[in-house]
Amino acid sequence: MLKKIPICVALLIGFALMAKAGSMLEQYQSVVQKLIDAALADPNSTARLEYLCDRIGNRLSGSASLERAVEWSAREMRNAGLENVQTPPVMVPHWVRGAESAMMIAPIRKELVIIGLGMSVGTPPGGISGEVIPVKDVNELAAIGREKIAGKIVLFTPQAKSPTVEAGPSIAGSLGALAVLIHTPHTRGISYDEDKLKIPAAAVSAEDALMMKRLVAAGTPVRVHLIMDDHQGPDVESHNVIGELRGSEKPQEIVVVGGHMDTWDIGQGAQDDGSGTMAALEAVLLIKKLGLHPRRTIRVLFFVNEENGGAGERAYGAMIGDALKNHVATIVDDRGAEKPTGFGFGARDQDKQTPRAFETATEIGKLLDTIGAGKMTAGGGGGHIASVTNHGVLGFGINTVNVYYEQTNHTNADSFDKIASQDFQLHVAALAVLSYVLADMPKRLSELK
Repeated sequence: MLKKIPICVALLIGFALMAKAGSMLEQYQSVVQKLIDAALADPNSTARLEYLCDRIGNRLSGSASLERAVEWSAREMRNAGLENVQTPPVMVPHWVRGAESAMMIAPIRKELVIIGLGMSVGTPPGGISGEVIPVKDVNELAAIGREKIAGKIVLFTPQAKSPTVEAGPSIAGSLGALAVLIHTPHTRGISYDEDKLKIPAAAVSAEDALMMKRLVAAGTPVRVHLIMDDHQGPDVESHNVIGELRGSEKPQEIVVVGGHMDTWDIGQGAQDDGSGTMAALEAVLLIKKLGLHPRRTIRVLFFVNEENGGAGERAYGAMIGDALKNHVATIVDDRGAEKPTGFGFGARDQDKQTPRAFETATEIGKLLDTIGAGKMTAGGGGGHIASVTNHGVLGFGINTVNVYYEQTNHTNADSFDKIASQDFQLHVAALAVLSYVLADMPKRLSELK
């Protein structure tokens, strides 16, 4: 004989069933599948990225090509029907790469393959010559001391990721070094300590770096002549790019999705971050094309100067001012166009956020499990637009399988031919789903208890 269930227990069971029926999976399954299907069926999804790479090219802060990219992006947004398209001004650094060359002059004459590190100072007009001192990292450099470093060219041959690129030139300069060469295939930004001597810094190829290291280890002195015409000009005006898909019920509340428009001055910036900006634009246009009307506004943001200063994201924070309180979340795609696996989730004081916010973000992620992009991990979502996420707005940063990104990043190999269309389409699908759900769900993620 069945026992009678108490009314209070029956109510609890009923509420649980209602909650389950109203879960993200139940509520958004149908629209999510439409977004994913449409993203994967679009044969022209990479057309804008191809144009950006092949017709405009790399986009260093302060360059004419970056401004062409800004104008083109704004025009594309307007032509595609986004609202409130604008290009607010941003003052950015203007570093100029001049002629660069290096020659081993002892024990043999051999041209070295180098590229100056971003923001490096140049050499005197005739260049500099010096004996090469190989060191593993900044710790070994400091241990060697000024007496053996002064007047030399320091060659860093790091064994793994280290603070060498960022800190090495300033530390070497403080010990009297003439210049720094670093065994790395990448250019990237350096930041000099203002109270230390600024010396030229360049990346050198693995083959040349290892050869010089072997010669010195065998007791054979190596001398190099280095010429770098690089210099820093006055700051110049650039622009962020903004376009919106206006919300149907709460248009003042904003979900930001985008990436950075600027690149270094080599390669095409296809992976870093042309793919992220164009995937964000395609995602929002896909939502619009399907006639979906989320409650909140989705704002596409292409910010400038991520690579060598961060002026674009700071300018965005200053521009929105008190409207920061209306920002629901930021989503940034800046890990290249390889297959996405999910998103990092976080903000300042993440440990103080309600546990329910992360639980719900994880639940939203499950909507992307069918394409393998649903894993939500704590942390890693707030760094790119710190002027927003440092004030508590939740941030999402896309994660990928990351097989070859590090090998091509900041090199001439960062070009459109590395883009796999299907992987790019998965980025579009993931960004479309996450931005739509965050913009449409009844309550803000941060309001959930």
